Amino acid sequence: MKTKLITLITLAMLSSLGANAGTPNPFFEKYTTPFGVPPFNKITESDYIPAFEAGIKQQDNEIEAIANNSAAPTFSNTIAALDYSGKLLSKVNMVFFNMLESMNNDKMQAIAEKVTPMLTAHSDNIVLNEKLFQRIKTLYNNRVNLQLTAEQQKVLEEDYKKFVHQGADLTPEQKSRLRELNTDLAMLELKFGNNLLAETNNFKLVLDNKADLAGLPENVITTAAEEAKTEGMPGKWIFTMQKNSWIPFLTYSTRRDLREKLYRGYFMRGDSNNQYDNKQVITEIMKDRIELANLLGYQTPADYILSDKMAKTPAQVDTLLMQLWRPSLAKAKDEVKEMQAIIDKENGGFQLASWDWWYYAEKVRKEKYDLNEDELKPYFKLENVRNGAFEVAHKLYGLNFKQLKNVPVYQPDVNAFEVTDANGKLIGIFYTDYYPRPSKTVGAWMDNFSGQYIENGVNVRPVIVNVANLAKPTATEPSLLSMDDVTTLFHEFGHALQGLLSQVTYPSISGTNVPRDFVEFPSQFMENFAFQPEVMKLYAFNYKTGKLMPKELMDKIQNSAYFNQGFDMTELLAAAILDMKWHQLSSINGINVDQFEKEQMDKIGLIPEILPRYISTYFKHIFSDDYSAGYYSYPWASVIDKDAFELFKERGIFDKKTATALKTDILEKGNSVDLMKAYGIFRGREPKVDALLKSKGLE
Repeated sequence: MKTKLITLITLAMLSSLGANAGTPNPFFEKYTTPFGVPPFNKITESDYIPAFEAGIKQQDNEIEAIANNSAAPTFSNTIAALDYSGKLLSKVNMVFFNMLESMNNDKMQAIAEKVTPMLTAHSDNIVLNEKLFQRIKTLYNNRVNLQLTAEQQKVLEEDYKKFVHQGADLTPEQKSRLRELNTDLAMLELKFGNNLLAETNNFKLVLDNKADLAGLPENVITTAAEEAKTEGMPGKWIFTMQKNSWIPFLTYSTRRDLREKLYRGYFMRGDSNNQYDNKQVITEIMKDRIELANLLGYQTPADYILSDKMAKTPAQVDTLLMQLWRPSLAKAKDEVKEMQAIIDKENGGFQLASWDWWYYAEKVRKEKYDLNEDELKPYFKLENVRNGAFEVAHKLYGLNFKQLKNVPVYQPDVNAFEVTDANGKLIGIFYTDYYPRPSKTVGAWMDNFSGQYIENGVNVRPVIVNVANLAKPTATEPSLLSMDDVTTLFHEFGHALQGLLSQVTYPSISGTNVPRDFVEFPSQFMENFAFQPEVMKLYAFNYKTGKLMPKELMDKIQNSAYFNQGFDMTELLAAAILDMKWHQLSSINGINVDQFEKEQMDKIGLIPEILPRYISTYFKHIFSDDYSAGYYSYPWASVIDKDAFELFKERGIFDKKTATALKTDILEKGNSVDLMKAYGIFRGREPKVDALLKSKGLE
């Protein structure tokens, strides 16, 4: 009865989403906006389904023409034709799924439920098209005689690997089951994300007694009061599951009971045995992923997923993770001792718990480094930090950023920038969407509204967006960032730079369309610049006085470089290990989600004072996004990014020759080259783990 009710509601929603009579669908026309950005002011929810349907039909016709071409297969009539196909579908895809993450609502979810199985079936129709695959296979088997450019060779190899990896060599019966599994997984992963969004929005710590605010800085109290006003509860204070809300509360509140209540609300998301519980969703996802891997000839999902990644095997990943785990955990245990000593000194009478970590870590920072987060925030005004990141890109790569007022945006908080090179040539358009709202997924990410490629001699420039959930301005203060927020902004900007700087011919290998375990390198590389003194001099101005952060304060930041690194690495690695443990399962029979997670964390000796960065029921990266058996890519890429930054430190962090080499050898290349070989050319050798261990104080 419940399922039937949901179906009826969904159908009712969809029936109201038909195209408006007489109103042209913006996706069916060439964008006439400045720089060809999406006309957000004209796109309505009713435009999506007709555009998806038309886009699928258009690409179906294109694929049929390629597959049934009577001429012998060539790179041009098969591989290039495939790569340039589906422009309308790509056009609507990029807008819709960006909006689903940033401007979600019931109607958008209903559309997603409608189009997700359509898109999954369409993707399967392409990959499992026997005639198309035979043309690709013929070219691949004869590739040494085709006189292709290096980039064309890479596209051909990637296409062949993708088709085989996704089931093109299966029997008809196996292909039929593969289609069923892909559709089921797509819907389950969508459900996981929808459940998490609901859980994130549903929990709020509402306070109505000023005494409950003890220890909180005034700006944190003001933000909570404004959140309450927005929720129709003036005179109260609300703390939410957004990091810029719950982390300040955990850091400063003297009310241990309330810290526990708020933190429990965070780590119990998706695990409350309610309508949004994700445990059953997880077991169904894993059951399907295991069957899918078996169908394709692999023992576990991890074996399957990693077979076309740089890491290649689960054993390679496990070796790296454990190499980092042991020193990280040892450092975290030392940090626990430091905090417990403070608790005992204050006659606290309790053992440090996970919800105490931020509060006592801040005390350690003050005591050990004479530094506190609240002292720094006046120097981290969002606009200044953003402009500092822009200036770093200018100094490294010659890029210039000019804010645009004449382009449509999808929400008033969103800003748009024209990005040009040192000669004034257009590089791309860059959108920023930094503030939280209930319609936005928690976290931060980069995405495209359109990608870069070259066709018929025209270099189509990308439209990139950075999305985050940073501190909102209040009535009395601008958006003031924490150190973690500053790092997040630089991280996502690193992804944006890879998308913007792309200079390849074919869409499938442009920008960030690189192996999952390399994609975090450009983003994490940019993090290294955030708190370098030369960089802080570009942006760390007090928002009230306009004065640059004093050298003494900058020195304190440098001196505290190893602060809390045991915690940071341990929670990150615990999540990566948890991800691998899920995807190294060969059966889901008898698995209890909570019990499985506890057993795996106990095996590696995770201490109770630290939780994995993501617990299974809200681990969106691996159960709703593309990081399944791939969360290891963060520490994997950390080895590379720290190794690369060592070179910059040796030569000067703004050394033009080194920056130009990084840009031309890697950032412009997309996936048109073997990226580890490209890194070896840039660095003169393969990356070493030493720089990462040194940067975290883990030698």
